[in-house]
Amino acid sequence: MTYSPEALRAFVEAAQLGSFSAAARKLHKSQSTISTAIANLETDLNVVLFDRQAKHPVLTKEGKRILNQVKEILLANEKLDELATRLSAQTESRLTFILSDIYYSQRHEKNLYDFEQQYPDIEFECLLAEDEDVIELLQTGRANIGVIEARSSYPADISHYRLPHQTDIAIFVAATHPLASLKQVTREQLNNSRQLYLNTYSGHNKLKSSGLVWSAPSYLLLLEMAELGFGWAALPRWLVKRFSHYPLKELNIAGWPKTISIDAVWSNVSPPGPAGRWWLDQLSL
Repeated sequence: MTYSPEALRAFVEAAQLGSFSAAARKLHKSQSTISTAIANLETDLNVVLFDRQAKHPVLTKEGKRILNQVKEILLANEKLDELATRLSAQTESRLTFILSDIYYSQRHEKNLYDFEQQYPDIEFECLLAEDEDVIELLQTGRANIGVIEARSSYPADISHYRLPHQTDIAIFVAATHPLASLKQVTREQLNNSRQLYLNTYSGHNKLKSSGLVWSAPSYLLLLEMAELGFGWAALPRWLVKRFSHYPLKELNIAGWPKTISIDAVWSNVSPPGPAGRWWLDQLSL
């Protein structure tokens, strides 16, 4: 028996998010479409996957067992699609890559030169985005591949793999900021000062303190705000070293700096073509 990939993805998303409506938003479908797809899957399997008596659907014992199997099926389908794309050699006419400020690799410039030599006739576009904005750009088809701060889970329609690169993020302030004169800074002292935090267009805040805050959708903008003395910000060390124009002070605070892993991400609904796969291969080096 064959099962609809859309129904399988709907099942996985609903199980992970705990809501049919949340799954619908993630997959850009109506809630009725998700509910129907899952109901049809239950009919095909002759198994009840969700207990719908509670406020939110809860996986049944059978649903929990089937969930892992469905994930394996989707992963196998994804690998088959990638292989078929490679074998067909249907090179895409355009490639859009999402670059994150947390990503730093000495190979990045070389990758650009090599890409131009390998695919001279392909239109290449580079976007800057972070966190949820990266996921949304991939899901809407606006971009093909990207890099993102590694997370524990992804939507069912997003594939990923861990890159060999990591980034150190520390808390910085301008040299003239009151916190810069302290040998050790506490969380309470941070909360009493303005935080400059990363806030994506999708509206998912990051490291937001309880005090006064300003925000921006990129680390470069936060860097400029910090340089002007408007507050403290968690910034990639490499970015500060390379792009700061005025002195910044790294604060000594418990738990910082933090080492961040980075993932390459792409949509498995519209997987990258040969040029995109080439770029992903270079990211892994």
